[in-house]
Amino acid sequence: MTRKDLLYLLLLTLGALLVSGYHPYVEDAEIYLPGVKKILNPALYPFGGEFFLSHAHMTLFPRLIAWSVRLSRLPFDVVILVWQVLSIFLLLLACWKLTGVCFRDARARWCGVALVAALLTLPVAGTSLYIMDQYITSRSLSAFSVLFAILYALEEKYLWAGVWMAFTAAAHPLMSVFALAYLFFLLVVRTPAPLALAVARNAALLLPFGLSLRSPSEAYRQAVATRSYFFILRWEWYEWVGIFAPLVLLWWFGRIARKYDLRALEKMCRALIPFELFFFVLALVINIPDRLLSLAWFQPMRSLYILYVLLILSGGGLLGQFVLKDRAWCWLVLFLPLSTGMWYVQRQIFPSTPHLELPGRAPQNPWVQAFLWIRDNTPTDAIFALDPRHMALPGEDQHGFRALAERSMLADAVKDSGAVTMFPDLPVADHWREQVRAQDGWNHFQVDNFRRLRDRYGVTWVVLERPGVTGVTCPYQNGSLLVCRVE
Repeated sequence: MTRKDLLYLLLLTLGALLVSGYHPYVEDAEIYLPGVKKILNPALYPFGGEFFLSHAHMTLFPRLIAWSVRLSRLPFDVVILVWQVLSIFLLLLACWKLTGVCFRDARARWCGVALVAALLTLPVAGTSLYIMDQYITSRSLSAFSVLFAILYALEEKYLWAGVWMAFTAAAHPLMSVFALAYLFFLLVVRTPAPLALAVARNAALLLPFGLSLRSPSEAYRQAVATRSYFFILRWEWYEWVGIFAPLVLLWWFGRIARKYDLRALEKMCRALIPFELFFFVLALVINIPDRLLSLAWFQPMRSLYILYVLLILSGGGLLGQFVLKDRAWCWLVLFLPLSTGMWYVQRQIFPSTPHLELPGRAPQNPWVQAFLWIRDNTPTDAIFALDPRHMALPGEDQHGFRALAERSMLADAVKDSGAVTMFPDLPVADHWREQVRAQDGWNHFQVDNFRRLRDRYGVTWVVLERPGVTGVTCPYQNGSLLVCRVE
């Protein structure tokens, strides 16, 4: 790699960040970041930690981020921004190296990388995944490590492929299962039939350990019902198109690759088709009989993530080589509207929040303002209650309370239910249902209801939308919210 190549990758990284936006405390950051903060300050979250610690114990992510905070001695917000930028850069670097194996034309190489950079927030069919989230999570780490493993497998450097697979397993165990499965299908494509059949007889090893066929509790059933994307039979018609249209494109790309003797590209595309069909059948098997409901958390269709990244990379490379070529106006016609459109969509998803929530920037979202006041002005052992659907309310923009306020709260009905679905055999589902039910009718709660939560769970503070209720003391208020003590 030359200095010029490195400069181009850095510029694409910054451009990708500008298009996709940066929101460090939204959506799944509510599950991942409290685990990091708990490591840095064990006194945090004395109540309700089971809703994020189960995830934290399964992955290297929280310890890696906490270690980098301690080692660098930089503010937490700066460290997670650095990790986000680094993750995007490493993803694009892996794409650049992979296109170098698949294409001989430099234009093809850069077009593939640029297309991935422009489409970081492209939804992956009905899986509730982006190519790269607008915040740092363990998926951000597995995004580039999976591609490096595929790169070295294509180059037949299996030791390095194994190293990257080990990192993927440590960062995101579930994604490592999909990556290992794809490497298996690459092996089938590359090896003689007898060896392929011998490996296929051990294909069950591709599945994660610890699967259970026991009938889950009623509380778990209620939690998993909130996640329609777990169940492929509930997907919309256009989400089904997102499964099969890419397979048709990959078949076409494979034919083009064969015609122009792009052998690595042909193998990559050919392997993706049986890979995805395997997980599609597995998704149907899991979804149809009720007794397999406890396996829904496996989410086989999230294997589409690997397919989508490689599809974009392959399609971009072919566009650069055969369509865009050296015509600068063609590159502008493709990437300028595409990047603008992706930026616009992100602005609609987070309309009440700046597109880049950078460290040191004064928060404009009233929910974020309230959460930060709570972090700086309430006791560490305080337990909060707020609307259990607050992350889905207009203007809240999906910001996580625990991640921002660094305080315990009663279970919510939006994000905690997702954490519960990953552990069908743990009692956390019963805790979740009990606490959410205790907050039923939140919009009509009065002082007596808050006192009931205090007596039952130790709730000492509540966050209310204006105009609030009478009989409570509220030391903080802004144009939308009140933060009040439960006396």
